[in-house]
Amino acid sequence: MSTQPIIHAVNMGKVFPGVIALDHVSFDLFKGEVHALMGENGAGKSTLMKILAGVYQRDSGELYLDGKPVTFNNTAAAQAQGIGIVHQELHLMPHLSAAQNIWIGRESTTLGGWFVDEDALVQKTQQLFDRLNLKLDPKTPIRDLTVATQQMVEIAKALSYQSQILIMDEPTAALNPREVDELFRVIHQLRAEGVAIVYISHKMDEIQRISDRITVMRDGKTIGTVPAQTPMNQIVAMMVGRELPALQKDIPDQSHQPVLLKVQGLTRGKVVQNVSFELRRGEILGFAGLMGAGRTEVARLIFGADTREVGAIWINGQEQAIRSPQDAVTAGIGYLSEDRKQLGLATGMPVEANITLSSLKRWLKAGFWLDSTHLNQQAQELVTRLRVKTPSIHQTVRLLSGGNQQKVVIAKWLLRDCEVLIFDEPTRGIDVGAKAEIYKLINDLAAQGRGIIVISSELPEVLLLSHRILVMCEGHVTGEVSGRDATQEQIMNLATQRGSLTQPQAT
Repeated sequence: MSTQPIIHAVNMGKVFPGVIALDHVSFDLFKGEVHALMGENGAGKSTLMKILAGVYQRDSGELYLDGKPVTFNNTAAAQAQGIGIVHQELHLMPHLSAAQNIWIGRESTTLGGWFVDEDALVQKTQQLFDRLNLKLDPKTPIRDLTVATQQMVEIAKALSYQSQILIMDEPTAALNPREVDELFRVIHQLRAEGVAIVYISHKMDEIQRISDRITVMRDGKTIGTVPAQTPMNQIVAMMVGRELPALQKDIPDQSHQPVLLKVQGLTRGKVVQNVSFELRRGEILGFAGLMGAGRTEVARLIFGADTREVGAIWINGQEQAIRSPQDAVTAGIGYLSEDRKQLGLATGMPVEANITLSSLKRWLKAGFWLDSTHLNQQAQELVTRLRVKTPSIHQTVRLLSGGNQQKVVIAKWLLRDCEVLIFDEPTRGIDVGAKAEIYKLINDLAAQGRGIIVISSELPEVLLLSHRILVMCEGHVTGEVSGRDATQEQIMNLATQRGSLTQPQAT
């Protein structure tokens, strides 16, 4: 690592309507360094990095690149200086291929520039994929890829600029352990080549595994920079500035509780095959498995987002004809999707509208007059309860951080008062403080008698929350284990078994 910083930011400031995003923030980055940036959602991490990448322009402060003052008025200017960024939210065009997305605006051409040289695009893309050890046809349309694979395409796109500074904002949020290992291999390779990397993540184990230094931000300010070997409890204290709510693992026996949700023989092609289970009142049922195991697909079938070929669903002993999400909500089922922006939020609308949209009929007077005062009061109470960081309930949702957007989705289903709540990757991209709050919330909801399904790629999360755990592989349920006795090794063994071995049967 060199002694001269490649990036030197001094007293950076940025203000959005009603929010001070950055308040005199300073930051250094050296060549050949992986510098982790940590903080709760809304701390200012992504805003700082977007200024470095030319997405935003700073309102105050100084920015130096290799000792020279610079201002990037757009992303192209930053890219021209060797700065690339992998955003937390995907920025790909679904109708184009992976190769076309990576090289758009920089296409190789033939016949004097009149035609795009598709073969050259594919060849260059394949070289990037080989570097990432990504088994993917460059011609594949983005819409046909999983979220995890789309994330890898984003990383390949950033590398295509031959970046000397690479900013990664939650790059492993949708990756499985094998894909994370491959990404870290690439990061180590780039660091050895002298590339400077800023790594934003809420995953503590990743931070200490991959980084050299850690800078902690809170409420738009720089709290401090420490070595990566610093004890995590010290870093957490720097991040949150408060005591986290304690969460004890409590796995009571729920077998005596009445069945709330019953699923029998749920099938859709090869992605979900003959899945049956029961969910009791007050129970948290975890779904574990590798990417592509069929967990999300089961949730979408229960919620009516996809059409089941075979199978039946009962709520409180009554069979439900669920053909759409509206049918599911009417039956008392709420679904927090893993893709909150596409399927959980109207990002151009305010917080209040997003929380209340699915519950408007409850607040109609005389069938047509909306009690907006009471509705706004309910929304404000949920914003306060979930600690959503927003200047007001009238703030546009797209201006909130990812974790606060996730809390808005949860608030929506709490207001609807659904009996069955499906949490699909509930803490993806959420900081340690918000995670603890959401874990406590899930436990509180179960204690109130709701039935909870938690789908998560983080095994410690599934083990911490679940009373029972169903494990899936290739569309089948391959095992059921008690949350009290389950181990990561036991779950991973079941998650790699083919075929239905110990399919639990709903009775």
